[in-house]
Amino acid sequence: MRLSRPIRILVNYLLVPVLIIWLLFSIYHQIVQQQNLEQAWQNISGSFTSKDWWMLWVVIMLVVVNYGLEAKKWHLLVSEVQQISYGKAYKAVLSGQSFAFNTVNNVGEYFGRIAHLEEGKRLKAISVTIVGSISQFIITLLMGIGGLVYLRHYILDNTHFIQGVNKFWIDGLIYALSAGTIVLLLVYYEIAWITKLLEKVPFIHKLSFFIVNVEHFTKRKLTTILLLSTLRYTVFVLQYIILMRLFKVDIAIITTGWMVCVMFLVLAIIPSIALAELGIRGEISKQIFGLMSTNILGITFSAALIWFINRVLPALAGSLLLAGIKLLKNKNI
Repeated sequence: MRLSRPIRILVNYLLVPVLIIWLLFSIYHQIVQQQNLEQAWQNISGSFTSKDWWMLWVVIMLVVVNYGLEAKKWHLLVSEVQQISYGKAYKAVLSGQSFAFNTVNNVGEYFGRIAHLEEGKRLKAISVTIVGSISQFIITLLMGIGGLVYLRHYILDNTHFIQGVNKFWIDGLIYALSAGTIVLLLVYYEIAWITKLLEKVPFIHKLSFFIVNVEHFTKRKLTTILLLSTLRYTVFVLQYIILMRLFKVDIAIITTGWMVCVMFLVLAIIPSIALAELGIRGEISKQIFGLMSTNILGITFSAALIWFINRVLPALAGSLLLAGIKLLKNKNI
């Protein structure tokens, strides 16, 4: 697609700065609207002076590991389109977070990532990026099902229950999600064959340019991507367990871990944007962890801090990285 020089200048020197300002304002607005903000900052300050201050630093450092694993995933995936360095892949993942912050279920993440690729290869990278998202969703489903089984058999009883949710309803959800996960796994591991099959469809054949790179994925590479998704998921769970310990939410570690899996499952299913996710995450946390602990402040603060560390900080970093990119250097994209 050919664009005139004025339009390229407009995109490069106006769109990106406006995007950054908009993101910063959105993040600021969301933070100042939260309840108990003053108390929350006092708790953060106290964490640095207490004997357990190191826990908060571990959680923050795990963010680097978290996005490092995601960068490795994308580095492997996008190699089918363009060879890039691991460092560039890391920057692309962070840039994706800045776009994802205000889009439903992180859809905008793709556009932030492909901005770091060469023109003419950006659209091709969308399909391989989607493969990475599918792998992460599969792990979320698998672990979420495990969490539902744990909730069904070890938590819910006559005194521990969630309003409007019963064991029969959970049983049906477990069976439905299990069937869906099996189908998704089959699609995931046969994605190269399915892509070739789709290319034979006349109206899809015209769009084969966007998906042809997916044909080269081997089952070995797909398994590696799935393992990296599992490691990343484990990091998320560990962060929650550590913060729950730090803020004195007295729930057994194994129970905390499985309930975090249930929460991630719900967050993955409910359409939302990151700006609204904080409220949703807080409400879900209260519903699930409130079954086992009366420390509601500790529960909600853990959820809020995880959101801030894992979503806001990477989005800010990604916005700064985008400031140094000219999205449309030449006439073609």
